[in-house]
Amino acid sequence: MEIQQFPDLHATLRTLIAQAQARAVRQVNATLVELYWHIGHQLVEHEQGGAARAAYGQGVLREVAVRLTAEFGKGYEERNLRYMRLFYQAFPIWNALRSELSWTHYRLLTSVQDPEARAWYMTEAATQNWSSRALDRQIGVLYYERLLSSQAPAVSVRQEATDRTAELPPSPLDFLRDPYVLEFLGAQAMPHLHERDLEQGLLTHLQQFLLELGKGFAFVARQQRLSVGKTDFYVDLVFYNYLLRCFVLVDLKVGELTHQDVGQMDTYVRVYEAHHKLPGDNPTLGLVLCSEKNDAVVKYSFLADSPQLFAASYQLHLPTEAELRTKLLHDRALLEAAHEREDAA
Repeated sequence: MEIQQFPDLHATLRTLIAQAQARAVRQVNATLVELYWHIGHQLVEHEQGGAARAAYGQGVLREVAVRLTAEFGKGYEERNLRYMRLFYQAFPIWNALRSELSWTHYRLLTSVQDPEARAWYMTEAATQNWSSRALDRQIGVLYYERLLSSQAPAVSVRQEATDRTAELPPSPLDFLRDPYVLEFLGAQAMPHLHERDLEQGLLTHLQQFLLELGKGFAFVARQQRLSVGKTDFYVDLVFYNYLLRCFVLVDLKVGELTHQDVGQMDTYVRVYEAHHKLPGDNPTLGLVLCSEKNDAVVKYSFLADSPQLFAASYQLHLPTEAELRTKLLHDRALLEAAHEREDAA
């Protein structure tokens, strides 16, 4: 009798087997992470047992690796033992670890030098269910650092308020950053890129774009029509952020940001507020995503005063860490200077 005659039984058994295999993999990963943490702990404790031990610790590590590899395989080579030692040094408190993450995740996290950034990446990887490949990308493009830079100096104000009162509701500044890194589109497209190509590329790679946008974003529409009297406008991309509880309109711009771009987005947001925002939604946000920001336009346009309008640049190549840090320092200096001017006024 053919299995096709029992499709429900086959589907049920297949689901049970897949679930059991997934649980087994998670259990193995959790066991390995715990084992490697304890090995790292023992290595660090041994090396810190005294000056004499510290002096010959490297030779001991090499000898231990040879013996463990001969008995248990390549997973205990000297290089891997070094990772285990780094793992314990980066996460000396066992209860602070997230059980959802694999050993590969933690190996990547040990490369993050800033403890606050490391803890943030760990939490986001666990709560957002990032694969190790996604985590590697986010660390490589300084996701946390870009987010923090985009929030300054407002983040310090929010932190002070949080210290005095109950936790504040999420702010757009907790989610938007500058620049956005769109390396998945391919840098070779840049010389001849058109806005319609940029839009299509983002939709083709929607999963990667949502990862870059950050948590809480869901795709709603492309080229959504907004009618005002006899005039029709079209928003390039529309998202909804379920954490902010609002729509986010994205207009794509190849070239430098202009006052016209900002004014157009202001119109989109006002129309969306009047005709598309749902009861209970927070104010609609508008983001102009351009290849080059213009500081003068940012300063002397609606962007300077509106809490609903934002502009950010994008890059089509994966910048080096030094390039990103240089830009972040530049942007942070501009924001802090503007904040100082406001305080002095």
